[in-house]
Amino acid sequence: MTDRADGAPSARVRPAATRTEGQWAYGQREPLNSNEEIKKDEDPLRVRERIEEVYAHRGFATIDPADLRSRFRWWGLYTQRRPGIEGGRTAALQPEELEDEFFMLRVRIDGGRLDLAQLRVIAGISTEFASDTADITDRQNIQLHWVRIEDMPEIWSRLEKVGLSTTEACGDCPRVVVGSPVAGIAEDELIDATPAIEEITARFVGDPQLSNLPRKFKSAVTWLADVPYEINDLAFLGAVHPEHGPGFDIRVGGGLSTAPMLAQRLGAWVPLDRVPEVWEGVTRLFRDYGYRRLRNRARLKYLVADWGVERFRAVLEDEYLHHRLEDGPPPVLPDRPIDHIGVHRQRDGRYYVGAAPVVGRTSGTMLAALADVARAHGSTRIRLTPHQKLLVLDVAQPQPLVRALRGLGLEAEPSGWRRNTMACTGIEYCKLAIVDTKQRAATVITELEQRLRDQHIDISINVNGCPNACARTQIADIGLKGQVMNGPDGSQVDGFQVHLGGSLALSRDSDGRVGRKLRGLKVTADELPDYIERLALRYLAGRSDADESFAHWADSAPEEELR
Repeated sequence: MTDRADGAPSARVRPAATRTEGQWAYGQREPLNSNEEIKKDEDPLRVRERIEEVYAHRGFATIDPADLRSRFRWWGLYTQRRPGIEGGRTAALQPEELEDEFFMLRVRIDGGRLDLAQLRVIAGISTEFASDTADITDRQNIQLHWVRIEDMPEIWSRLEKVGLSTTEACGDCPRVVVGSPVAGIAEDELIDATPAIEEITARFVGDPQLSNLPRKFKSAVTWLADVPYEINDLAFLGAVHPEHGPGFDIRVGGGLSTAPMLAQRLGAWVPLDRVPEVWEGVTRLFRDYGYRRLRNRARLKYLVADWGVERFRAVLEDEYLHHRLEDGPPPVLPDRPIDHIGVHRQRDGRYYVGAAPVVGRTSGTMLAALADVARAHGSTRIRLTPHQKLLVLDVAQPQPLVRALRGLGLEAEPSGWRRNTMACTGIEYCKLAIVDTKQRAATVITELEQRLRDQHIDISINVNGCPNACARTQIADIGLKGQVMNGPDGSQVDGFQVHLGGSLALSRDSDGRVGRKLRGLKVTADELPDYIERLALRYLAGRSDADESFAHWADSAPEEELR
């Protein structure tokens, strides 16, 4: 099989037992849902021309709905939620009733790498065009809010002058490539994966042949197990081959949302210089064989689940790579999970300092001050982590920097609660959300820091405003999925369904598992501090020893202990 001149695959013969899923590889090219119709009509990347030449001059009211609610995403733009709409009305309203005339803008930061010039530009855009908003996401991006369509040409111009973009930051396309925030400087790293990430983004981001995938495509390339590689569609994780030396293990088919699945090993190993080739092969395979009939089955994980990894690997090798991959061993995981908070030595003898904003919330003002502080302490490089944290690299004397960061509200010696809590955007801006997340999580952190200040407790809390798991609820020690529920007096209040004991295989003593859902276990938002305090104290009293993790304890604890 070879691709046609327009980038589409030539039709293959569909096995008789294969259900029609809208797969291009079998010639199933007719639009099967409204999203596919919109993408068929026009490459979504082309909408930028209309934004710059038409909508930025004529205003929000002139935007074609197909552009507004679909194609804009390929340039990192989502309409944000109109203020004042209660969570209970989220599912009942039409998009035009939910959306405001302002946008969330996602700045793409592959591998989480920023220099100070880039940081200052983001800070300036935030303060001038985005009401001083700036949230660090759990995929190493920065999201701005209150952005007007009229300002997008100037925003793009400023970003692109310093090598940043919003290209394919959202949409059915290759999203940001997650990478280790300490790539190239970590003492225990054998290969710096940065060249592979740079080649992937230079060659394939914005490529029209890959801009129409069945759904979003998330990938990670890292030597260290310091990113959540198991929940990506495609992940390359450092592994040493017994004959060929350091390279990368390959996993496919990860993803969360309403049907969580962890990525599976292909059993294959590749050297650094072939990572982009394999990345392209998997992406094209997804484009051609991915399911397009039903939107809720269009992620790669469903194809991997139906095919199995053996068939997936065979198709990848035979039809896309045209050679066999080397069999390889699994990665050797570290003794403990890595989050990079605090002071750490680099391989060159200098230090990096990891700091925790509260659930990823920063501002343009804070980022501008961070650039000044970093410069004053000899650093020109900032890194964002996939846990809503940030690092300052290349520091000779770290303790003065720790104190300076604290003055900005960036804590390098945080409590366990601040260190281990994440939250999605929530009802403040998101049209899908049902409850508040950022402020609620911040309140919980403050309460627990006071109530349990004398206890050392390592428990992760992930707070999500809806079932879509943007904050990775199913793989946290305590995952909180927002919903409206009945309060003590019978009235409807904000609440959360609770997931317990989820984890990823980020160390030798942990494994990837989706958290438990106990029947009827729901907690109102106001009850969260009491519930988590009660659960934490039961964990401390009931664990088998000081090294037993919360996830392991929660997996086997009696149900009454978890309520």
